[in-house]
Amino acid sequence: MTSAVDALAAGPVLGLPLPELWFALVFALLGTFLFLDGFDFGAGAIFATLSDDEGREAVLSAIGPFWDGNEVWLVVFGGALFAAFPSVYAGLFSRHYLLMFGILGALILRGLAPEMYEQRHDARWQRWWGRSFVAGSVLAPFLLGAFAGNWLVGSARSFTLVGVVVGATVTALTVVSGAAFLRLKAESALPASVRRIGLGAVAAYLLLVVATLGTLAVRLPGGADALLSVPVLALVVASIALAAGYAAALRRGANLAALASAAGLTYGLVAVVAVVMYPAVDPAAGLTVTEAIVSTLPLNLMSIGAALLLPLVATYFVVLYSAFSGPITAEEAY
Repeated sequence: MTSAVDALAAGPVLGLPLPELWFALVFALLGTFLFLDGFDFGAGAIFATLSDDEGREAVLSAIGPFWDGNEVWLVVFGGALFAAFPSVYAGLFSRHYLLMFGILGALILRGLAPEMYEQRHDARWQRWWGRSFVAGSVLAPFLLGAFAGNWLVGSARSFTLVGVVVGATVTALTVVSGAAFLRLKAESALPASVRRIGLGAVAAYLLLVVATLGTLAVRLPGGADALLSVPVLALVVASIALAAGYAAALRRGANLAALASAAGLTYGLVAVVAVVMYPAVDPAAGLTVTEAIVSTLPLNLMSIGAALLLPLVATYFVVLYSAFSGPITAEEAY
């Protein structure tokens, strides 16, 4: 037993670059949450544009089986950040506790509102809970984007220009995902305006990406040079191509392809943040990945645990989405 512990404490498992792998894993988990819960947020934003009961019921029925499960990825992201980079977790959550409480409140509102909406078929009651659903669905990605933007530039303040621009970018991206998801799940029960909303959202997203890059060029210590690396430029070009593919797929009714393009846009945006930030992991504190990572023994134990548990979580989501695959109808209860 002692020799096994000593071996785990002696160096990384299999000689792998575990600090860098955990850095990549943290951002991959963030991207997974932004995509899976992102189309729920986007559906909530689109809910505001629907005036008929059939369309609104279709939105709630489409996201009903998924939204609470999708939030698991936010918990996993926070857990991975705490486990691998505890000083970063502590610093970020103490500096941006107002944003954290805002995100938590928005998620609670987004989850509670659909349940309350269905409790009474009263116009005033449903109007107010419908508005609450929309507010939670829009505020959650906006505040999460603000958190990511402030993290990237190392701001100690929660409300900054970078945070506002990145928050708006993330919110537009969730609408892009939400339009594709709703077209996939409830095309027959929703008006054609949902497609137009998706097309408008992807155009707005590209414009906001330009605004984000411009703001970062001014705010980052490295200036524009920090954004001119080959990986960042490649990700930007890929995002433009994915946005064009999304628009083309949505126009011809290839909704699954549109949703896949939205997934690519989401992971691409998160990858840009990770690439620009690396090798730092907490720019505000000046900590790099190798400086902030936990010691070798717990790092190895966590890596073994993650290698065993994450495939199980992924399998659960495959089963979940397989069980509720296919289009829904407006008559299905939330």
